[in-house]
Amino acid sequence: MRRLALALLPCAIALLVHLWLVQRRSADPLDSNTSSDEALPFYDVLVGVLSARHHHELRQAIRDTWLGYLQSHPHFQHRVGVKFIVGKQGCPIPEEDRADPYSCSLLNFTEPPAGQSSEIEIVKLSDPSALLSSDVSVIALDFKVLHPVVITRLGVFSSGTLSEPQTNVTVKLLQLDQEEAVVTARFSSISTGALVNGVWYKPVEQFILPKGFEGTLVWESLDSAGLTSVNSSSVQLNDGGGVLKFSSIAEGILPHRSALGFPGLAGGFTFNIYDAETLSGLLRARPARMEKHVLELRQEDMSLEQESLRHGDMVFVDVVDTYRNVPTKLLQFYKWSVGNADFNLLLKTDDDCYIDVDAVLTKIDQKALKRSNFWWGNFRQSWAVDRIGKWQELEYPSPAYPAFACGSGYVVSKDLVQWLASNAEKLKAYQGEDVSMGIWMAAVGPQKYQDAGWLCEKECYLDMLSSPQHSAQELHLLWGRKQACGDPCGCPWGH
Repeated sequence: MRRLALALLPCAIALLVHLWLVQRRSADPLDSNTSSDEALPFYDVLVGVLSARHHHELRQAIRDTWLGYLQSHPHFQHRVGVKFIVGKQGCPIPEEDRADPYSCSLLNFTEPPAGQSSEIEIVKLSDPSALLSSDVSVIALDFKVLHPVVITRLGVFSSGTLSEPQTNVTVKLLQLDQEEAVVTARFSSISTGALVNGVWYKPVEQFILPKGFEGTLVWESLDSAGLTSVNSSSVQLNDGGGVLKFSSIAEGILPHRSALGFPGLAGGFTFNIYDAETLSGLLRARPARMEKHVLELRQEDMSLEQESLRHGDMVFVDVVDTYRNVPTKLLQFYKWSVGNADFNLLLKTDDDCYIDVDAVLTKIDQKALKRSNFWWGNFRQSWAVDRIGKWQELEYPSPAYPAFACGSGYVVSKDLVQWLASNAEKLKAYQGEDVSMGIWMAAVGPQKYQDAGWLCEKECYLDMLSSPQHSAQELHLLWGRKQACGDPCGCPWGH
């Protein structure tokens, strides 16, 4: 452990250097703030384009297409302002060392994996007095794999004495939100398994669970007597030095787990660490990798500063630029916008989106859309809350989100932006900026203007207002067609 701590010391130093550089830049042109003594620029429409720090090519594609068109148009250049929204800080942790690719948390192994080639039991129970009988028929434990493992055995506790297992119990290991079990073990009076450290185990077919696998272990009693369990506070789960992350058992009370929400365990499982040598090598190389990454961040900071000075169209908000922080990133831009610009409407989009600015501005005029308490977009209704993966949401209690607009583009009135900005510190950020916006707006009840022209998927229609998920090359192609023949989806002569 002491050797590991010494080896990781350069990581901490590199982290501190990066944070110092970020703080040093706080007064740089990257902040893009207007002096309070200057008159605020006025726009009919202020456009905020959410952009990742490293998306230089996409930002340039927008400058070369619809943004460049706006800036050169004799009328639109004064009517529309466009800002790219970028996080001031990059994540100081290299991707290989992150527990979650969508956030900036360290993959923190609490002990070196060397010597962990033998089977690991997640729970050991030698005191039968800790066992409790209950009338609960189903108990679950959620976990996430942070380095590949192989589940070897599933187990149940005794029925009250160490000599007898629970009977008529099925133990299943499932991927979260999947109905079919990965492996299953059944315990009966004639098939009890083997007793190890207070848990009766049965071997199962061995599968490699990859990094990022989100699973749940479910114990189900087929008897009316229910399961024998142990209070979660009475045991300490073994995560193999950090290769597994167990959800707090109390989190079983969440709505999607309510049927399984009992604060206890009814058994355990055993596992092996897959390819422990590779993991050891990954940890040994971490200090050098961290140092290299911090140098890359410094270069990225310099590149962003040059880009900002060259184009003058970037707003750097005080967040670490990761996917999980995008809702906060958006709220910070709302705060910036009310303090640094005057406008009637705000259009939010992403840096991979094609926008037909002519159509947007024409519709604003023809439909008289300069209104208060107004939200114009393509709204998803009754969208199910994901409990797993990139869009995982474990804190929003409902099984479905309130109506929210597709992120390729939507427009909100200034008064709504002001409300969001003034309440930014109180509003909870959920898993994505679009569903978060829907939840925030549900408290206000704005007038919604439904318009399918703001596309939700990567498609192309002549009358679309926006289209998402494009590469820089595709943005150039769509805009080139639009300029050549008025149809971004294709010209008759194959332009």
